Amino acid sequence: MARKEPYATPEEVSQRVIRYRDIPIVEIAPGMKYHIVSSEKMTVGFINGAPNSVGPAHRHEAEQILIVADGACEEAVDGKLYPLKKGDVLIIPSNTEHGTYMSDKGCQIIDIYSPPRQDYLAKLEKVKQSRKT
Repeated sequence: MARKEPYATPEEVSQRVIRYRDIPIVEIAPGMKYHIVSSEKMTVGFINGAPNSVGPAHRHEAEQILIVADGACEEAVDGKLYPLKKGDVLIIPSNTEHGTYMSDKGCQIIDIYSPPRQDYLAKLEKVKQSRKT
């Protein structure tokens, strides 16, 4: 297939492409480490959940789509457990109580939130500031 578009300049690439592994890690709960990327209307979290770690029950305004990239976990949503494995996608409505139990092998999750998680962005900023001092 012939390409019709020119390649983006290095400057254009640096404005749009983020390598999430270059973003500082934010520990949002013991054993749950996030790389957080955000735009104007959404936040994405790349989570590495340590074996048997727990994300305590909570709720937030943002709708959430949870994608299990590797491993397994159980997500408690409104008092019921949902067993999840690689390739599963769970939708969590706004202001719904939920929490996570990582399996004994751990789990990698991609979380997508809309609107952006301002609390996570504040935690990321705090980590960035601590690196400057």
